[in-house]
Amino acid sequence: MDYPIWDIAFGGSMLMAVVAIAHVIVSHFAIGGGLVIAVTETLSVRHNDHEMRELARRGSLMLILVSTVFGAISGVGIWVVAGLISPGAIASLIHNYVWGWAIEWTFFVVEIVAALVYYLTWGKISKRAHLMVGWIYFVAAYLSLVIINGIITFMLTPGTWLQTHAFWDGFFNPTYWPSLALRTGIAVIMASAFLLFLTGRSAATARLRLTRYLAMWMVGGVLVAYGGYRWWEASLPDVVTNLFRGTQPVLATLATTRSLALWALLAALVLGFVLLAKLPRGLRNTVVVITAIAAFTFFGSYERLREGTRKPFLVHSYMFSNGLRVADINRFNDDGVAAHSGWVALKAHAAPEEFGRAVFRAQCASCHTLDGYQAIRPLLPTSADMLAFADAVSAGNGEAVFARECARCHTDYTYADMSDVAPTREDVTGDPAFIRDLVTAMITTTLEQLHDMGSSYAQADPTRMIDTRAFSRSYMPPFVGTQEELDALSAYLMSLGDRAPNTAQTAAPGGE
Repeated sequence: MDYPIWDIAFGGSMLMAVVAIAHVIVSHFAIGGGLVIAVTETLSVRHNDHEMRELARRGSLMLILVSTVFGAISGVGIWVVAGLISPGAIASLIHNYVWGWAIEWTFFVVEIVAALVYYLTWGKISKRAHLMVGWIYFVAAYLSLVIINGIITFMLTPGTWLQTHAFWDGFFNPTYWPSLALRTGIAVIMASAFLLFLTGRSAATARLRLTRYLAMWMVGGVLVAYGGYRWWEASLPDVVTNLFRGTQPVLATLATTRSLALWALLAALVLGFVLLAKLPRGLRNTVVVITAIAAFTFFGSYERLREGTRKPFLVHSYMFSNGLRVADINRFNDDGVAAHSGWVALKAHAAPEEFGRAVFRAQCASCHTLDGYQAIRPLLPTSADMLAFADAVSAGNGEAVFARECARCHTDYTYADMSDVAPTREDVTGDPAFIRDLVTAMITTTLEQLHDMGSSYAQADPTRMIDTRAFSRSYMPPFVGTQEELDALSAYLMSLGDRAPNTAQTAAPGGE
């Protein structure tokens, strides 16, 4: 945790999502496009099909512009953003898989060189040699996926690596092969979605034939991706699937994301079959656009689901989302965060609110912003919130308000418990000091629960994936540090509500 914090108003995790999803869409097109274009040119040579060869040529230009330009830039962007918002995780991945990254970068260099040679040598070298360059490009691109897939899947399902810390145990983890099958299907889907736009420039006599040809790739890719997804989900341990499966998933938003991903995949399959039919030009263009949207929605939703199921970890059961390692919990509790973070230590002798702000930046800011994505300020109860709840209790709809506004954070309370201790309208309006003390107690109690969670994490078996269902807030890292640091963080959080004491705000559900 001894890294400076990069503050972004709308949240580093949101920026990472935007950059990463855009990159993976393009990078998977680069892989699948290599396969589809190489096969297309091979068929064009075998059958002396000029229009199919032209489709491959136009596809190679798109490959250069989209993958090697935008893809390369966004790939660098991922490293920059990830290194700034999750430096501990990046350091861990590099230390464990430095040779894996080196091999992947080697394949990437071959991929880029082959793509440039492939595009620049149309009609300048023999067809046999040109085909060979195209297949070299695809093999290098796919092998790049083979390497990256092992590192990405390790972060969610480290498997026996937790016991051995061996390279190959983490690389060939329980979801490696299912994920590779899934991403192979996704690569073909992305290639079809992009290349379908190029069929509009083909001769009228060949347009329908080429559209149907790419639609068959789309349908095949969807079927492979669906099989890979089901295999991937079946390979996930219960400690992961409980977040988004079952009648009462821990994170309902992830359950919604899963549903969106599967419905989008079904839409891509149906639209792929529609494209196999004979369609007028105008309708064909519309269906192509909608098909691409469905394909991108599926992939983006899957990536959101895959990232979300790691909560509260970056590397499951090894490192939390704020860079804290499970093995360091006791040490941080004994010594304090300031003893291990120079950035927190700088404020150790400042006012409690300033010290608490430093503790917040070290332990909370990797996930929470003040007013942007996963904003912390709206979660803090105010006098207006207390007044609204008191009025709801009096009006007879307090239980509904409690379920909507309070239950997500107050998992250890029922509505009856809360209504018994909640202040009345007279309490709220008549004694501001009482309300301030009550809110301070609520914040402190929550932090103490998060602190107690750390002790439970520290006692967990370090060689097995941790079942977070036993914890009160299974989607959040524990709070670590001394009582002084806990009190300072409480004072800082309390000060956030003090800045606008007369502004009514609705408490938002917490956690996700």
